[in-house]
Amino acid sequence: MHLRPLRPPIVLAGMAGVFFGISAFTFWYGEGASYLSNDPRACVNCHVMRDQYDAWQKSPHHAVANCNDCHVPHALIPKYLAKAQAGFWHSKGFTLQDFHEPIRIKPENLDIVNHNCVGCHRAFVNEILPSHSGAHSKLNCVRCHPGIGHGPRM
Repeated sequence: MHLRPLRPPIVLAGMAGVFFGISAFTFWYGEGASYLSNDPRACVNCHVMRDQYDAWQKSPHHAVANCNDCHVPHALIPKYLAKAQAGFWHSKGFTLQDFHEPIRIKPENLDIVNHNCVGCHRAFVNEILPSHSGAHSKLNCVRCHPGIGHGPRM
């Protein structure tokens, strides 16, 4: 009996099937669909966000803003691109257990938060906004207001 070698398309299809199967299982197991909503409880699907969620519930913003209001762009396509990017990095970090604990915000995500702070509070902060570009004009709202979104720091 002579066995024929597997053809590249069959091998590639098998590899793609395994990849998509594992991806679908991970999405289901990690409750990935919940991240498509605006429900703040989705942010506590992973244990490392529990402190942030609990602190947000005690914060001044609890009654007026949810996680997405501060942490993702408000325009539809950039919002879901940011969610997809964060979802990928969170999945990778939790799967490989190579994330920093306590969790830290990345610089590009801090830029989104600052943009959203200014968007909601422009009437109050317009006079202090940097009027020129440069290293010293980088806005960082949470440097002076560290507990505003997630309650007082212990």
